[in-house]
Amino acid sequence: MANNSTKLLFLSTLLVGTILSINSNSWFGVWMGLEINLLSFIPMLTGGKNLMMNESSIKYFIVQAMASTMLLFSIMLIQMKCPTSWEMESVPSMMIMSSLLLKIGAAPFHFWFPEVMGVSSWNNCLILMTWQKIAPIMVLSYCWQMNLMTITIVISSIFIGAMGGLNQTSLRQLMAYSSISHLGWMISAMGMSENAWEIYFLVYSLLSTILVWLFNQFKTFHMNQLFWSSNLSKEVKFMMILSLLSLGGLPPFLGFLPKWMIIQSMVENNMTILMSIMVALTTITLYYYMRISFSAIILSFNENSWFTSTKNNSTKSMMLPMMVVGSTLGLILSSTLILVI
Repeated sequence: MANNSTKLLFLSTLLVGTILSINSNSWFGVWMGLEINLLSFIPMLTGGKNLMMNESSIKYFIVQAMASTMLLFSIMLIQMKCPTSWEMESVPSMMIMSSLLLKIGAAPFHFWFPEVMGVSSWNNCLILMTWQKIAPIMVLSYCWQMNLMTITIVISSIFIGAMGGLNQTSLRQLMAYSSISHLGWMISAMGMSENAWEIYFLVYSLLSTILVWLFNQFKTFHMNQLFWSSNLSKEVKFMMILSLLSLGGLPPFLGFLPKWMIIQSMVENNMTILMSIMVALTTITLYYYMRISFSAIILSFNENSWFTSTKNNSTKSMMLPMMVVGSTLGLILSSTLILVI
């Protein structure tokens, strides 16, 4: 009971920190909200006897503290109106952007993100992938400019997200690299409009929640667990595969909708070359999702009879299958609605 009450306390302060950052009208208010958010999430990461989890929380704290220090230093430079030449005007804003990119784990500031995700619980992974990104991305969108630095960050995020996930056997690290790839798309969407990246983030959060819920329900942490027929039924495997392909952005699924919007906006803004590079790199991400899907369908290992089955009655509820159907048919339904309207 005490454990649940402390979790509830830290979760509520986590929400308060994010809301404070978003609603603040000064840079110091933004910094304060991000600090409250950080200090609330650290106790949630620590996991008692699990030394690796405690180590990951220290890594997370060091990286976030460094990013906060950098952000505070940049704010002070702006507030003091340091006498800089015309060419150096953008230095404080670049430092602010770099500190916020470090906080969300976008490339090339991504090194801590898969490490922390790899040993965290699925619930903490979901918070890291979704809620912890809201405040920094929102603040980042206020000072965002499409220039060489931002284009480099977009391409490197999608490239590292694609290449990093190719040789992964841990599903948590696979989701981390997938998140880095999606960040590249979100950052590019900021150059188009505010609505574009917000819709992308909402769809990404929904699809991530469905997948994490499935993985957490069946205690699935590694790739080879998807092949054990004693652990997962065909229906559950099918739901996981549909959700993975939707997250990858395969056209008939909901995950393609925000990508479609960004591609259309980039073509209209004469950014065809950048858009082509992004699409080409995203196909690598889709490749490793499809590789997992085909392997999970074709391969079934029955010889490990000592493996304890984690089947439970929760799959009989309609909530999860309905969410998976929503992520699968979302693009068709939304397209039909647009045509009707």
